[in-house]
Amino acid sequence: MTKLLKVPNHIAIIMDGNGRWATKRGLPRNLGHKEGVNAVERTIKSCLKYGIRYCTFFAFSTENWKRSKEEIDGIFDLLRSYISKDNNIFIENQIKLSSIGVIDPFPDDLKKALNDLKEKTKNFDKLEVVFALNYGGRDDIVRAVNKLIKQGNEINEKDILLSLDTGDIPEPDFVIRTSGEQRLSNFLLYQMAYSELYFPKVYWPDFNEKHFVKALKAYQKRNRRFGGLS
Repeated sequence: MTKLLKVPNHIAIIMDGNGRWATKRGLPRNLGHKEGVNAVERTIKSCLKYGIRYCTFFAFSTENWKRSKEEIDGIFDLLRSYISKDNNIFIENQIKLSSIGVIDPFPDDLKKALNDLKEKTKNFDKLEVVFALNYGGRDDIVRAVNKLIKQGNEINEKDILLSLDTGDIPEPDFVIRTSGEQRLSNFLLYQMAYSELYFPKVYWPDFNEKHFVKALKAYQKRNRRFGGLS
């Protein structure tokens, strides 16, 4: 195993390129999403192997509702089958599953399957995997501010941070967006203030341990100053 001097505590991933991966091969877009699920599992295993404690996957954004019903239903079917397996990766490896975003609009059976698995894994501590579902960074901030206004308290940076959907986990140290696109796409906007960003050109379905290690090696070279002197 590659020896690394430091690894990020929390990695956040924008899984980009599923549709383009499929289109390039003359396949339906949902087959790209299916292969993307395999990349999620490979990445979770890599996180366990290299000692990452938190990993957040941008699985379904607030903007994804603009896609075709066929594609949305396909994504829901994949998520449903993935988290409903009896011997899933979370139970087998004592991984805690959590989610951020507003899942109220999701199908009832999908919400139940997700909440059931979250309940079963809530005391696991080897790794916490977070699925961002119906999540948008701006929406997250608005909901956090409204929550604080209702409490009647003066609003400060720390209170906003703690009131976000990610309030009980650390901010991401390292953000990976696959496919070569260099945008944040409304993901963890407040939380990314000092995250290191990395944009490999590989499409998400092809992302594997080799790419993961290459990303971690790039992180080794970063000098995180958090706004301090260079």
